[in-house]
Amino acid sequence: MAILISAIVGYISGAMPFGYWAGKLKGMDIRQHGSGNIGATNVIRVLGKGIGIPVFILDALKGWLPAWLAGYFLAKNGAAQEIVSAGAVVAGLAAVLGHMFTFWLGFKGGKGVATTAGVLLGIAPLAMLGGLVVWLVFFFMTRYVSLASMMAGVGVVATMVALMLRDQRWDFVMLGFGVLIMLLVILRHRANIGRIFAGTEPKAGRKK
Repeated sequence: MAILISAIVGYISGAMPFGYWAGKLKGMDIRQHGSGNIGATNVIRVLGKGIGIPVFILDALKGWLPAWLAGYFLAKNGAAQEIVSAGAVVAGLAAVLGHMFTFWLGFKGGKGVATTAGVLLGIAPLAMLGGLVVWLVFFFMTRYVSLASMMAGVGVVATMVALMLRDQRWDFVMLGFGVLIMLLVILRHRANIGRIFAGTEPKAGRKK
């Protein structure tokens, strides 16, 4: 029951479309501008960093908070470590799915990068750090935010595997979460992949 509640709370938290609401505060539907995405990258592109960065932070917090709360609540009530880990992962995954498929917008949302980063910060900070390093490398090499985000997902999984090999302790719940998130992020960037190969994907800091 606790894990089910964690999933529900995680989804509701993740479903809050801060990017969409930020656009409405400026009198626009962010989905009709830029890439049409409600995520922080498009908000920065359309409305500027002053609004886009707070949206990124809020999108990350809505992933971090339910994952942290689920883990804290279960541990506080004496649950086994496996259950604590499972509860945090379920809440985090539900938050990411809530962002990607928010009920506020007809179950169409963003790509989940900032929310995933928030979840990982709460439950697997070293894996999040590994993904961040990969993101920075690919971003500065290519200036493609989309490509950097997809490769960051690969970096998260690679970091998880490296850490588990080092410790000789496999957490398949956490690893499965990492693999699933990686696949979801790649799938949500299908259109970007096509534009990269076509040479029409906009690069950050440059005119289209």
